[in-house]
Amino acid sequence: MAGRRTRKSINQINVVPYIDVMLVLLVIFMVTAPFINPGQVELPSVGKSGTAPATPLEVMVRLDGTLLLRDRSAPDNEEVLTRERLVQAVADRLKVHKDQPVVISADKDVRYEAVMQVMDALQRAGASRVGLLVKPGAS
Repeated sequence: MAGRRTRKSINQINVVPYIDVMLVLLVIFMVTAPFINPGQVELPSVGKSGTAPATPLEVMVRLDGTLLLRDRSAPDNEEVLTRERLVQAVADRLKVHKDQPVVISADKDVRYEAVMQVMDALQRAGASRVGLLVKPGAS
């Protein structure tokens, strides 16, 4: 029994089969790459973007419940309105400019329900593009 040697375990991973597989995949990708058709991107033409976007109407909802309508195209044009008068004023302005966007800005302590009621009233007035104006956070 003196001539018997103990076998040592190999602690290394044989990576040669992995390299062989990767080389075969590389050859397959290189051969099939010319047959792949890239997606076509439709770029905008000059005629589509020639007009400037309309300036939005801004509806401000204050904490005390008052509503202000500001037309951003005319400086210093703010009106304090009731909800019914706001609907009428927005509908009148949308008759002139059908795609004019309307944004809602509210004080941070205003209830979400009040903002949603104003948004609903604006949509009933015919505003198809209604959004919320937010203040970017300090980062």
